[in-house]
Amino acid sequence: MDEHLEKMLKRLGLRNLYTNWDHYMDIAKKGNSSFVRVLTDIVEQEYKLKEENARKRRIRHAGMPEPFVIETFPFDRQPRLNKKKILSIYDSFDYILKPHNIIWIGPTGTGKTGMATAFLTRAIDKGYKGRFILFPELVELLYQSMGDHTEGKILKTFSSYDCLLIDELGFIEIDPVQVGLFFTLMHKRHKKKCTLISSNLGFEQWGDFLKNPQLTAALLDRLTEQSNVINMKDCVSLRPKPGIV
Repeated sequence: MDEHLEKMLKRLGLRNLYTNWDHYMDIAKKGNSSFVRVLTDIVEQEYKLKEENARKRRIRHAGMPEPFVIETFPFDRQPRLNKKKILSIYDSFDYILKPHNIIWIGPTGTGKTGMATAFLTRAIDKGYKGRFILFPELVELLYQSMGDHTEGKILKTFSSYDCLLIDELGFIEIDPVQVGLFFTLMHKRHKKKCTLISSNLGFEQWGDFLKNPQLTAALLDRLTEQSNVINMKDCVSLRPKPGIV
C-alpha cells in the first residue's frame, strides 16, 4: 500500500480496511470470490466496526457505573420476583418502542440498580441514546442551572434521552424549586421517552420528601400512567454480609 492510499484510508476512517488491506488483496488475487463479494465483505466489516464503536461511545456517554446485562441478574437469589414477567418486558422492548416507564421499588441492595441498568444497556445496544444519573445529582444539576440561566438547556438535554435511568430517588429531601424542575422534566418526557426509576421508597412515601402533595400526585400520575412497576419490597439484600470477628 502506498503512502497516499494509506493517508486516504485513515482520513476516511476506514481503519478495518487499512488494517486488513493485505488480506483483502490476497482474496482478490486468488479469485475465489467475485469482485462484488469482496467489496460487500469490506463494506459489511466497516459497517460492523463503526456500529460497535458508536455503541461503545453511547455506553461511555451514558455514565453507567457498570453496564450490567439481564443474563447476569441472580434471579435464583430473588425467588419472590416474577422472572417471567420481567423478561417479557425486557424482551418485548415495548418500554422503548411504546414508550413505557419502569419503576423499581424496594430496599437497598436488592438489585434494583443492576436490573435497571440492564434495561438501559439493552436500549443502548439497540442504537438508542441513554443516560444514567443519580437522583441527588440530577436535582442538584437542575438547581444549579437556575443560577446560570441554563435550565432550558439542561431540561432539553435530559428530555432528549431515549432512555433515562434515575437511580436512588428518595434518598434526599429536596426544596420546592428542585421539585418543580424535576416535575417539569418528567412532564416533558411523559409519553415521549422512557424513564427508568429506582427508589427505596414506596409511592405512599414520595410525598414525604417531595413535600408538595399536588405535585407529588401529578408526578405519580404521569410516571405510572404508562409504566411497569417492579415491586422488590420483599426481596433480600444481595450484598455480602460483613464477617463476624
